[in-house]
Amino acid sequence: MCCFSRPVKFVGATQIFARFLDGVDQCLVYEMKIDAEEDLAMILPIPVSQPAKDDAVSFIDLSGYTDFFQDLDRAYPEPEYAFSLRSNSKSVVPAVQSVPLVVQRVGSFDASFVPSIRDFGRLDAQFRLEDAVWKSLPQYATYGFAVFKLRKGSQHVHPMAFRFPTATPGQLFFPTVHIHDGKVHAEEEFDHTLYAQAWKNAVVKGVDWEESAKNAGQFVDAKRDNGLVWGGGHLYKKSMSGKAKNTDVIAETRKMGWVAIDPVRDQMRIHSPDRHALFWFAENLIRNTNHRQICE
Repeated sequence: MCCFSRPVKFVGATQIFARFLDGVDQCLVYEMKIDAEEDLAMILPIPVSQPAKDDAVSFIDLSGYTDFFQDLDRAYPEPEYAFSLRSNSKSVVPAVQSVPLVVQRVGSFDASFVPSIRDFGRLDAQFRLEDAVWKSLPQYATYGFAVFKLRKGSQHVHPMAFRFPTATPGQLFFPTVHIHDGKVHAEEEFDHTLYAQAWKNAVVKGVDWEESAKNAGQFVDAKRDNGLVWGGGHLYKKSMSGKAKNTDVIAETRKMGWVAIDPVRDQMRIHSPDRHALFWFAENLIRNTNHRQICE
């Protein structure tokens, strides 16, 4: 969610990577360009498994991998186009105060996890939104929030990363709802490039997701990505630019099934709950092996 606790002069060139790290956790990596006249916070809602404790989210320092998204994009032949997005947002101050949330230093910024909307009162007023905003977004009633505190000025923020136990297994969540003026509008201008990876035996559904031709390991530096990218799998890319419905993006994933090899009969036996996935799986196996017979 491109949502800020203070006015911004400019924000754009947003890039987000999401992946299931296992059967429990999802990771998010977020990068953007921003220009602000005062310190502020960017707030990202996440469908964290509830009840969530203060330490449910693990923040990951990617300050040593500033070209993370450039490497992801190298998996695609076409160039990435950048669009600018100008916006403003009002500062807001809810009233409730409690035990302060833990603040972690992650690279060039401070980060906190807010377990629920009611816990925003535990943040400094400078980094909060007013209650009326959340009332207009009932879908976040059971969400947690990753809050990144950014310094004023014009900057290209290095990738911000974290992992969390997801409440929506099988659905990769991308926080893309915009709030730039203290109000939730039906449509907003988008300038986003999204990258996705499913768990190891799954793919991302949808014709609007472009699959890379090669495995991510040929482009991403495994020594610097903190295990966030699976080098043995393909990437999926979705570009969003111009005016669109102001909503979060959900990437549905599909399990690919299993394969058994019979070296005597020179056959592979494949099982998949999804017939489309079955043929995709078979095509890739044929392309990458010498086996000639495929049996469902």
